[in-house]
Amino acid sequence: MSRITVIGGTGYAGSAIVAEAAARGHEVTVLSRSLPAERVPDVKYVQGDATDEAALSSVVSGADVVVGALAPRGPLAGSFREVYRTIARLVDAEGVPLFVVGGFSSLRPAAGAPRFVEDLSSAPAEIHDELITVAALVVDDLPATPETLDWVFVSPAAKFGSFAPGERLGEYRVGDDVAVQPDGGGAISGADYALGFVDLVEKRNYHRAHVNLAY
Repeated sequence: MSRITVIGGTGYAGSAIVAEAAARGHEVTVLSRSLPAERVPDVKYVQGDATDEAALSSVVSGADVVVGALAPRGPLAGSFREVYRTIARLVDAEGVPLFVVGGFSSLRPAAGAPRFVEDLSSAPAEIHDELITVAALVVDDLPATPETLDWVFVSPAAKFGSFAPGERLGEYRVGDDVAVQPDGGGAISGADYALGFVDLVEKRNYHRAHVNLAY
């Protein structure tokens, strides 16, 4: 069993990952801006701001794995990438892997093709900045980190989120930076994304890689 820290572990993806990891017996610590009304049993919740390096350091220290499940909105709208740069630096110093909850738009429809984020004409204009910011992590920021940092950026299918929670089917497919279901973007439930995510954490068979989970 591993000591897994989930930064942003009370959001949609983060809370699903926390529940899955805890159910498997991992020792899970969550850092979040506010504490949830309902807590997962045996999970340690730490209230803190992800923009506070001391708060980040306190939960990264001693972890076997760190998961980033932050969203570039609200207080993080302007500091999202900088926060992840800090997380990457702290995790690298700790010598443990970093797994990041990504987005569909950073994927490609085919090998060598432009990423979906390069043409957002079909996405609502009000979320363009968020999509571009998340994609920048795997396009620019994570590849620029020292080779000593072992990171995995995990993109879900397009239909993924609290607007389409779906059901736990107990199955998923894994792709690389090419979308498993490029036509229409595909779907995956929160529970099955978490299932695949924690499988990736446990198996550790991807390194400095962009992967995709979908049905």
